[in-house]
Amino acid sequence: MGEFTINKEKVLQALSTVEEPDLKKDLVTLGMIQDIEIGVNQVRFTVVLTTPACPLKELIKKNCENAIHEHLSPEVEVIIKLTANVTTTRHTGPLIPGVKNVIAISSGKGGVGKSTVTANLAMALHRSGAKVGIIDADISGPSIPVMFGAENMQPTITPKDGKNYINPIRQYGIKMMSIGFLTPPDSAVVWRGPMASQALRQFFGDTDWGDLDYLLIDLPPGTSDIHLTLVQTVPVTGAVVVTTPQKVALSDAIKGLSMFKQPQINVPILGVIENMAWFTPEELPDHKYHIFGKGGGQALADKFEVPLIGQIPLVQSIREAGDDGRPAVMDTNPIVNEAFMDAAEALAQQIAIRNASREKTKAVEIQV
Repeated sequence: MGEFTINKEKVLQALSTVEEPDLKKDLVTLGMIQDIEIGVNQVRFTVVLTTPACPLKELIKKNCENAIHEHLSPEVEVIIKLTANVTTTRHTGPLIPGVKNVIAISSGKGGVGKSTVTANLAMALHRSGAKVGIIDADISGPSIPVMFGAENMQPTITPKDGKNYINPIRQYGIKMMSIGFLTPPDSAVVWRGPMASQALRQFFGDTDWGDLDYLLIDLPPGTSDIHLTLVQTVPVTGAVVVTTPQKVALSDAIKGLSMFKQPQINVPILGVIENMAWFTPEELPDHKYHIFGKGGGQALADKFEVPLIGQIPLVQSIREAGDDGRPAVMDTNPIVNEAFMDAAEALAQQIAIRNASREKTKAVEIQV
């Protein structure tokens, strides 16, 4: 077979038989096929995924190879480059114009490991190739600076377009903003709701975030002024609810999840993450001890008809890594890495599905 036997039109026809598994449309219709090159007994092209954290990238690649071999020739060499362009449905506006997706990480109850989950999701997304940032919205109890070993760092200021902007702290490739960077580590932030809300608005409006694929918002526990300020200030792509399997955590998680589903708020729920799903000793990696109960996260997800996007085990190294100032997913423990990488890929997958199937988001208007 020579270079004149195959042309770009035939390649596109073959690839139009390959369906994107989540979006249920073919790759050509979705505009995911680019840079087709034809050589002697060779076809080369790029597949532009909806996220670098796509959990189905190898399946898509294999299906493309099979389509070329089936519809053109089994002898042709297929060279596929995988890249990604993270999707967005956010309305562009004066605040964070370069941020594609704003993700609220919430919990109804404190102590379920929400900040640990946020830090490791951010790191896992970054390691997949995405541009990621974190806003620590827990004004009175900021945890993100400690978890990234950045509690003694202070942001700088840069003039831009006649205004002074805060440069977010950058650690391990993650851009971050927290009240913990602006106050002494040992001092308490004793502010009423309006002051805390104003600080959050400044994290959006006065910080130069640049271009980000995902900006994760580590919310305080419960449902408070901060939550309302968030959804009123910027369009939120979706929310993730973190819980543990135990009944007391689930009862509070239901309240947190219900807040986002209220008609006047209507922020899509991307999924539930069950933290401390079971205890696994380091020396017995195949053992699971359900010390906080079993199946609670799945029951919550089923009740609200949303996906369970992650189950994170209770492993000592996760706590140690957080105390040492680095997300645990950076270490070599395969149990921890797999749990957080799977959760990050599932989150990115749900964001892509949400962006393809639901209307553009906009800031919520609430009268309170």
